[in-house]
Amino acid sequence: MVKYGKSNLLLQYQTAKVPEMTYLTGEFECKLDAKGRMMIPAGLKKKLPEADSEGLVINRGFKKYLVIYTKKEWDKKLDELGRLNQYENKNIEFIRYFTRGATELTLDATGRVNLPKLLLDYAGIGSEVVLTCQINKIEVWDKAAHEAMIESEPENFAALAEEVMGGKRREAYE
Repeated sequence: MVKYGKSNLLLQYQTAKVPEMTYLTGEFECKLDAKGRMMIPAGLKKKLPEADSEGLVINRGFKKYLVIYTKKEWDKKLDELGRLNQYENKNIEFIRYFTRGATELTLDATGRVNLPKLLLDYAGIGSEVVLTCQINKIEVWDKAAHEAMIESEPENFAALAEEVMGGKRREAYE
């Protein structure tokens, strides 16, 4: 309560409840059944509490892998795409290829999702997959393709880190 002159003025405020961002980390090996269903690993499912109620979205990656987004993250991507000038051919083409194949995933009663055959074929995914968490999305790789990608890690990872995170990026934090 704040006293102001002869009258009392009561100031109330609520602290805004800022939703905490849960960053996705870790790698998980999974198997697909004959129908293309995959069990979401328990450790990953804990980081996706909204997946049961809101679902997930799976889409093509920029290379031969798939990407799973929470519905909230997918909506952010669509908002970004919606701000592009849709009268420019490059933008139209990008939107078309980025959203092509995007499919909503619903967890069944046992925590499985059914991955679309069209997308599995695109990424060359067989029965063994690796889920790699990338901050706000999950990459879905065929196990052999993932191993090949890991083997092609740059020789000088420190130089890559300096190039990507050093210099210009530092200015944003100062």
